[in-house]
Amino acid sequence: MATAERPRVIRTPVTVLSALRSPQQLSREVLAGMVTTLALVPEVISFSIVAGVDPMVSLVASIVLAVTMSFLGGRPGVITAAAGSVALVIAPLVHSHGVQYVLPTVILAGVIQIVFGLAGLARLMRFIPRSVMIGFVNALGVLIFMAQVPHVLNVPWLAYALFALTFAIIFILPRFTNVIPSPLVAIVAVTAIVIIAHLAVPNVADEGPLTGKLPGLTPFLVPLDLATLQLILPTALSVAFVGLMETLLTAKLVDDITDTRSPKGRESWALGVSNILAGFYGGIAGCAMIGQTVLNVKTGRARTRISTLVAGVFLLALVTGLSSVMGQIPMVALAAVMMVVAVTTVDWHSVKPSTLKRMPLPETIVMGVTVAVVVLTGNLAYGVVVGVVLAMVLFARRVAHVISVDRTVADDGGTVRYEVTGPLFFGSSNDLVDQFSYAEDPASVTVDLSRAQIWDASTVAALDSIEAKYKDHGATVTIVGLDERSAGFHRRLTGQLGA
Repeated sequence: MATAERPRVIRTPVTVLSALRSPQQLSREVLAGMVTTLALVPEVISFSIVAGVDPMVSLVASIVLAVTMSFLGGRPGVITAAAGSVALVIAPLVHSHGVQYVLPTVILAGVIQIVFGLAGLARLMRFIPRSVMIGFVNALGVLIFMAQVPHVLNVPWLAYALFALTFAIIFILPRFTNVIPSPLVAIVAVTAIVIIAHLAVPNVADEGPLTGKLPGLTPFLVPLDLATLQLILPTALSVAFVGLMETLLTAKLVDDITDTRSPKGRESWALGVSNILAGFYGGIAGCAMIGQTVLNVKTGRARTRISTLVAGVFLLALVTGLSSVMGQIPMVALAAVMMVVAVTTVDWHSVKPSTLKRMPLPETIVMGVTVAVVVLTGNLAYGVVVGVVLAMVLFARRVAHVISVDRTVADDGGTVRYEVTGPLFFGSSNDLVDQFSYAEDPASVTVDLSRAQIWDASTVAALDSIEAKYKDHGATVTIVGLDERSAGFHRRLTGQLGA
């Protein structure tokens, strides 16, 4: 007896307009943005100290970045602020030459990002293998967790009680209601206890001074000449590409979480515009905050630009009118929230023994190396670059051996036919020359490439070398079976590549 087919459920993407019409979704967006902001503040302050700039400068820059990207960005839900990766890159310049060089560096980095986005180079992200992406996600979880550990070590015993209470609220409250995000309730409740009971525990104010006063426009204090350009160019390039890499990887991660797609080119040029604006009012660049984005989209279930706009506006309110209250938020409460985010970020299925047994060993190695490099360096960009390069090397090694050459001699012994199968490029065609029996073959040789394709000049050079070797033995070579593209490529380059 045939079973009735279930109707297919089609999920309509949540838009700003649909969220505004739905009180439930709107409250979800607003609350997600608020809890994300609370988790954002201490990280921005700590990284501003690393970069050697005033914490208020980084906070204001984060406001500008969050609000601007809410309108211009291509991926709704991504939280953009003054990030640690950018701080690490720009810190040496600040320490060596002064904070006055930050503005021109940020402007130049923003211009590079705009050009990158408008030129369509964001499409290069498609070449990042799945194993690198999984390694990136798993390493992100490890880094988020490790960054919270110092906040729960060597603290008063009361802090551990608050730490445990935060976890309890996060895990127990969802059993009764999901109207308000449990992390937000936990942070507010624990902070209220600290304020009412006058408990002395490490708080956000301990990370850096919060004056509550907004800085003005950033003055341009360096000469606009070639010497300045030569000084800032290396740092600007690093800021631009580190920011782009983390932003685009974060956007791709959100694409996967929400099962939607976003224009990466728009995300790239929007980041450049946002960084230039943040440079003029704030002074430091930023990029996507991966941990806070996961908190916003995965834990808070935000789906639109409303959440990121609320994050920027709420951060403005905290920095100006509520700085004294914000400063009293216990660090252990924020650490507990981010630890939960870290654990949920890791792709646990990818590290299960049953999964690892099924996965090809090279892909497991790439994932492991990506995680190891990120954890050792503390830089997600380094891990991704090393992972991609390693994946390319292992891929080239595998495909170098996928071609096969079958030799068939005619019954009369007057001709020989070689049938080549597989893609021919520098990795596989370099050994092609050794697959022929030059001294033993008759005077007429046919090379059939109907099951192969020519992909680069190295292959054409290899075919030219084969013809030259047969010519030395008094034989002629006829190449047949090329598709139209390969034939045109071969015709254009053959005989033109030198010895």
